[in-house]
Amino acid sequence: MHTLKVLLIGFAVLVVFLVAGRLAASSRGMAIASLIFIPIWFVAAGVNLYIGVNEAGYSFNEELPVFLLSFLVPTLFAITIYWKVR
Repeated sequence: MHTLKVLLIGFAVLVVFLVAGRLAASSRGMAIASLIFIPIWFVAAGVNLYIGVNEAGYSFNEELPVFLLSFLVPTLFAITIYWKVR
């Protein structure tokens, strides 16, 4: 359930970035915003990994697939949007 929440947060953050990019500079802004989203989301997913290991008591090996899923799924959407609107 927590992973689903993290994924939904990732998509919500991506939408915020895309709307801000659209308001700033139309479709070119959306392309730039989708690229800016990726490193910021990497850090956010890394924080989730850190909390899972240090606070929730999971091992790194248990949390790594969750990190990969929660980082890669929104990132793949961001990359797809970049290629569509650039």
